[in-house]
Amino acid sequence: MTVKTIEEPPSCTSNIVIIGRNSRGNWVAQEQNGLFGGLFVNRAQAMKYALFENGHHPETIVLTNNIVELDMHRKASFLPEATGIDETSLRSRAA
Repeated sequence: MTVKTIEEPPSCTSNIVIIGRNSRGNWVAQEQNGLFGGLFVNRAQAMKYALFENGHHPETIVLTNNIVELDMHRKASFLPEATGIDETSLRSRAA
């Protein structure tokens, strides 16, 4: 009897990245939970960045015609308790 290990599909472990234009016409790539994002002069550079940041999983990139504004103030879905990191030490290091 042969036992196969089934790996999770890439979409389960990768970050979904939304790419679109902001209200000024710049290209935006933003991870759905706010983990990363950036402004770009063209779609190709936004795609290159998104692929690099999400581990080269093109199936997790969503192109949209809707306005996408880069939100650098959004808190990412991050649980410090789950990683063993003390949230107060994060604040003191950032200051």
